[in-house]
Amino acid sequence: MRYLVTGGAGFIGSNFIRFLFNKYGDDAQVVNLDKLTYAGIRENLAEYEGKPNYRFLEGDIANPADVTEAYRGVDGNGTDVVVNFAAETHVDRSLMEAGTFIQTDVHGVLVLLEEARRHAPKLRRFVQISTDEVYGSIDDGSFSEGDPLNPRNPYSASKAGGDRMAYAYGQTYGLPVIVTRASNNFGPYQYPEKLIPLFVTNAMDDLPLPLYGDGKNVRDWLFVDDHCAAIDFLIEYGTNSETYNIGGGNERENREITYRILELLKKPESLIKPVGDRQGHDRRYSLDTRKLERLGFKCDTDFDAALERTVRWYVENEPWWRAIKERSAEFRAYYEKQYANR
Repeated sequence: MRYLVTGGAGFIGSNFIRFLFNKYGDDAQVVNLDKLTYAGIRENLAEYEGKPNYRFLEGDIANPADVTEAYRGVDGNGTDVVVNFAAETHVDRSLMEAGTFIQTDVHGVLVLLEEARRHAPKLRRFVQISTDEVYGSIDDGSFSEGDPLNPRNPYSASKAGGDRMAYAYGQTYGLPVIVTRASNNFGPYQYPEKLIPLFVTNAMDDLPLPLYGDGKNVRDWLFVDDHCAAIDFLIEYGTNSETYNIGGGNERENREITYRILELLKKPESLIKPVGDRQGHDRRYSLDTRKLERLGFKCDTDFDAALERTVRWYVENEPWWRAIKERSAEFRAYYEKQYANR
C-alpha cells in the first residue's frame, strides 16, 4: 500500500507512520509531507530516513506544488491512501492567531482534495482526521456522528470546516472520503504544550502545573496507539462518505489527570497552580463510538497502564522534550504569553 501521510512529523502522524511500518514492514510505502512548524519534528522518525519505502518532504498542504509532488509517492507511482493529520491543533494558540488555523485546517484540506480529484479513480481512500471538538460541549450523554456541529473556538471551527469540505468532495466528486472524529489523544512524542506532556515535564522540574479554572473540565482520553489502529482499520473496512467517532472511553476531569501524574512521579500536589480559565472553555466532550464498534473495532487499551507508559516515556526521553522547552525560543515565548498574566 502506498500512503501519503500529511503532518507525519507531528505527534499523531509520526505515531501512525511508526504503526504502519511496525505492522506492514516493507509492504508499506510512506510519503511524509510536513511543514515542520513548531510542533513538527523530523527527528521523530529518524530511524526510517534513507529507507527505500520512506520519503520525507518538507512542504505545506496549502501549497499546490508541494501537494502535487507528495502525491507522486515514494517511487513516482502515485498514492493509494491519503491520511491528513496536518493541522494547527492547539485551542490556546487559535485564540491568539485564528487566521493560520483557517489557512491550514480549511484551505489546506481543499488543496489536498483538489489533487485527490486528479488522482481518482486510482485513489483508494482519503481519510480526513477531525476532532470531537467540532460537536462543541455536552453536559449529559454523548455525541453521535449525526449530531449537529457546534464548534465554540477558532480551532474547532477550522477543523469543522475541513471536516465538511472533505465530506462535500466525497459527495460532489465521488472521492473515497472518510472522516474520523477522535477524542483527546495522549502518548509518546506529544509536543509539551498539551496538558499531559506539559504537566509531566513541569512536574519533573518542580515547576507549577497551570490548571485551568476549577479543573473539572472533562475529556475522553484516547491512547495514540489505539487511534492509529482505528484509522488503519477504517482504511480497510470503513464506508466512503461516512464519519466515524473514535474514543477511548476514558472520561476524566483534568484535575484527576493532574493528580495521577503527580502520583506517578511522586511529586507533591502543592505544584498545582490554579490559573484563570481559558476563554470559552468547553466543559465536557463525550463521543458515542458504537458505530465503529458495530463495524468491528473497539479501543481497549487500559487507561492507567497507558498513562503510566506515557509518563515513563517522557522520563526516559528527557533530551527530546528539553530540546523543545529549554532551547526553543518559540516555546518560551508562547509559554510566557500564555501563562504569565493568568
